[in-house]
Amino acid sequence: MASSLRSRVILASVLWTGGLLALMHLLSLLFIHALPGSQGGHAAIIGTIVGTTLMIAGAVVAWRSLVPLRGLDDQVLSVTTGRSARIAGAYPAEVQPVIDRLNLMLDDRERAIRRAHAAAGDLAHALKTPLALLLREADEARTAGQADLADAITSHVRRMTAHVDRQLNRARIAASGPIGADRCRVVPCVDSLVHTMRRLHADRDLDIAALAAPDVVASVRQEDLEELLGNLLDNACKWARSRVVVTVGARGDAVVFVVDDDGPGLPAEAREAVMRRGVRLDETAPGSGLGLAIVRDLVEHYRGTIELGPSTMGGLGVKVTVGTGTPDT
Repeated sequence: MASSLRSRVILASVLWTGGLLALMHLLSLLFIHALPGSQGGHAAIIGTIVGTTLMIAGAVVAWRSLVPLRGLDDQVLSVTTGRSARIAGAYPAEVQPVIDRLNLMLDDRERAIRRAHAAAGDLAHALKTPLALLLREADEARTAGQADLADAITSHVRRMTAHVDRQLNRARIAASGPIGADRCRVVPCVDSLVHTMRRLHADRDLDIAALAAPDVVASVRQEDLEELLGNLLDNACKWARSRVVVTVGARGDAVVFVVDDDGPGLPAEAREAVMRRGVRLDETAPGSGLGLAIVRDLVEHYRGTIELGPSTMGGLGVKVTVGTGTPDT
C-alpha cells in the first residue's frame, strides 16, 4: 500500500519547522553576539546550512506528497471522456480507499447500464410482436368493411410503436458510453441526411439545402447525430411550404446546428409545449409527436442546448448546440 499522506505531510512540516527554528536560533545568536570570535562565524555557517537543508527537504517532501493527487485530475478526466474505464494509479493511503470505491461504482454502473439496456430491448421487442399482430387485425377489419375500426386500431398501434421505438432509443443513448468519447465528422452526415430527405419528400418538390462549414467535428456518436438532425429535418420538411435550410458551424468549443423552414412557424407560447413528450399542436399533421422530444433527449444526454425561435425564412428555427473536437488527421 502507498505510504500515508498524513505521515509525509507531518514529516514535511517537521523538517520545515526545524529548519526555520535553526535559522531563527542562528539569528538570535548573531544579534546578541553570544559566541565570540571565529566560533560565531562557524556557528553561522553550520546553522545556515542545516536550517536551509531542512527547509528544502521539507518543501521537497511536501511537493512529492502531492504529486499523485495532481495526476488524479487527469485520471478522472480520462474516465469522463471515455478514454479509460477505471481510475488507474497508486495513491496515498488516505486516498486509495476512495479510489477503490469509485472504481467499484464505475464497474457497478457499467453492469447496470448493460442490464437496463438489455431489459429495455427485450421489453420493446416483446411488445412489437403483438403490435404487429394488431396491425394485421386492422387490415382484416378493413377488408371486412370496418374501415373506421381499422383506422382507429392502426392509429393507436402506430403511436404505441413510436413510444416503443423511443424507449429503445433512450436505452441506446444511456448505453452509449461516456460523453466526449466519440467524434463524428458533420459534413458527410448532413449531406447524407439532406439527400435522404429530398427522396422522402420528393412529391412536395421542397428545396432542402445544407450550409455546413468544412472539417467540423462534433463530440457525438454518428448514429445519435443522424437521429438528432434527422428528426429536426423531417419535422421541418413536414411543415415547410417550399424550403428548408440546415446550417452548421463551429463557435469556440461548440458546434451549432440551425434548421430553418418557411412554414407557419410556432407562436412563442407554443414553443415550450411542443418540446414536451408527445405534444403536438396539430393532430392532423403526420408523425407521433415524439420527434422533438427525442431530439431533446439526445441534446440533454450530450449536455447541449436547444432553442426554438422564429426563422429568418418566416417559419420555425431550431438551434442545437453540442460539443466539438479537432478533426482527425
